Amino acid sequence: MQLTRFTDYSIRVLIYLAVKQEARSTIGEIADAFAISRNHLMKVVHELSRKGYVTAVRGKNGGLVLARDTATIGLGALVRDTEQDLGLVECFQQGNGCAITPACRLRPILGEALAAFLAVLDRYTLADVLDGQVPELAELLRIPAAQL
Repeated sequence: MQLTRFTDYSIRVLIYLAVKQEARSTIGEIADAFAISRNHLMKVVHELSRKGYVTAVRGKNGGLVLARDTATIGLGALVRDTEQDLGLVECFQQGNGCAITPACRLRPILGEALAAFLAVLDRYTLADVLDGQVPELAELLRIPAAQL
């Protein structure tokens, strides 16, 4: 299974904001830190804001901050919220046209694998991703200590 770029960027945004803690960040700043498209990131941030992961403050002193504590942001829930389609193969989709579906055992096997994948992610939070790594992440993201 491969996560979409949208989910990847969502996780990166949350990590960046978590490293900066209470300090506000801009889309441009995050895009520059990860060398990714600002336009795409705007869509990601909009969705994260809409789903309650990020708070966007407008105005002169505006910016982005996490809307929730890192310990309450589950990775499994985040993946479910950001992935448009967790159907691994056609038989998971509506309108399945695969001719062998009635006799094929692949669907339940892949369903079990997907459930196991999500169950592992459900055991972890954003806080677990950051555990002890904030100083190194800040350095890698070129976030000055004064902004932490």
